[in-house]
Amino acid sequence: MKESVMKRSRVLILVAVAGVYAGLTGCATTGDLDALKAEVSQNKADIATANKNAADAKAMAQEAMSTANQANSTAEDTASKLDRMFKKSMYK
Repeated sequence: MKESVMKRSRVLILVAVAGVYAGLTGCATTGDLDALKAEVSQNKADIATANKNAADAKAMAQEAMSTANQANSTAEDTASKLDRMFKKSMYK
């Protein structure tokens, strides 16, 4: 049991030392932060453009759906009229 606790303590110490080392060597410079800010800014602009394109596409799809519904309604009316004309001609 004591050996297990000792092993865990060593592992925790090694992890802590590795974390401190990574923290010290992984510090970002001001240039890195500026580059990251520029990238984030560009990503925001890209997202705004994508949102606008999606909204435009949605509007176009809704317009196309409306046009298709009107065409379908016209086709149904025409079919109904033709059917009535056919039935009328059958009775003569």
